[in-house]
Amino acid sequence: MTELNTSYESGAPLAGIGVVVTRPAHQAGTLAEQISAAGGVPILFPVLEIIDPPDRRPLLDIIDRLDEFDLAIFISPNAVNKTMNLVNARRRWPSTLRTTAIGARSARELERHGVHVDLRPERRFDSEALLAETQLADMHEQNVVIFRGDGGREVLGDTLRERGARVVYANAYRRGRPDTDTGELFYHWSRGEVGAVLITSVEGLRNLYDMIGKLGQMWLRKTPLIVGGERIAKAARELGHAHPVIAPDPSDETMFKALIDWAPQRNQTHS
Repeated sequence: MTELNTSYESGAPLAGIGVVVTRPAHQAGTLAEQISAAGGVPILFPVLEIIDPPDRRPLLDIIDRLDEFDLAIFISPNAVNKTMNLVNARRRWPSTLRTTAIGARSARELERHGVHVDLRPERRFDSEALLAETQLADMHEQNVVIFRGDGGREVLGDTLRERGARVVYANAYRRGRPDTDTGELFYHWSRGEVGAVLITSVEGLRNLYDMIGKLGQMWLRKTPLIVGGERIAKAARELGHAHPVIAPDPSDETMFKALIDWAPQRNQTHS
């Protein structure tokens, strides 16, 4: 069992605060490093895992037909990487295909794969923010492909269709619930060492509740939740968490800033 390191600098913004990071295991590193650098103690508890779709043929078919589309939209970094790994193995990205990313991290991943990003929301990182962009106001006769996870929200495609677009979804991955051992998390909770829990999706929040059971849910309702957006906050309230701390979006940078901004309140409560 991992013991929390108490050899932190007392002036660090997160000095000695245990923070549960619920991102998928392969995506938790950056946020965990930021927490550690600020004196906090990251407790990794993945509540989602990213896996391939059961049948990749529909995705491969769309990749082979990329020249038919006017606009490609990537919903998440996972959609970027799962798609671009296949694209790079089969063909070149069409130079005439305009590309849109929801979120700075998705944009960075596209650029890492050599794809120019033509449009991305500058503030909120969600479908509504993208739909507010003036370039998407009139989509008459535009062919659009949306790369996403299986079972994602429909609001983006539905709205673009209302604006005249022909929309195709390309499911690049599935989200699963990992078999994460609760022992270490429960150990730290029982010792009063969990100061906050970070939640970056509604599905992740619901998985967390299912994974930790009644005992864990009791502890969770007493632990500050920092969530990446109002939709997640609404789901948290429905599950009995009355006052979640709301970050504007679920990116690492924004979640970390919300954590830093919240920390003085926590310290005042415990002083």
